Amino acid sequence: MSKKKTSVPAMDIGMTDAQRKDIAKGLCHLLADTYTLYLKTHNFHWNVTGPMFNALHLMFEAQYNELALAVDLIAERIRALGFPAPGSYREFLKLSTIPEATGSPTAEEMIRQLVEGQESIVRTARSIFPIVDDAHDEPTADLLTQRMQVHEKTAWMLRSLLG
Repeated sequence: MSKKKTSVPAMDIGMTDAQRKDIAKGLCHLLADTYTLYLKTHNFHWNVTGPMFNALHLMFEAQYNELALAVDLIAERIRALGFPAPGSYREFLKLSTIPEATGSPTAEEMIRQLVEGQESIVRTARSIFPIVDDAHDEPTADLLTQRMQVHEKTAWMLRSLLG
């Protein structure tokens, strides 16, 4: 007996394939930025030194834990739109606007780099909004709004440490 193959129904969530594809493409950039900042923040958590060690070590830990949760939410939204989420360093490197951390920066330089990274993610999220608005994609708009709030607040808190 041969088993009958069942076909997967076409996705019909009120957006065109092109809209879903464009939104997923933007979210892939957001995912890459978020993962790159996660890695950078985790690196700085491990390697921070100096008089602010304890405060920064704990702050960076809270930040990388939040970013770890965020990458999952973003990747799952990409999947819900029907597209594969990038998941390799090579893919993230191509897609991210955030440079990798190199060397052993000072605590103050770590903070500066993290401010830049947080603000870069806000810009990436904001750049996706026109496509999301045109498609009336409220779930993605909600995700972007939440991410922007977190990153703007974190950038403000980090910037405050610089005086």
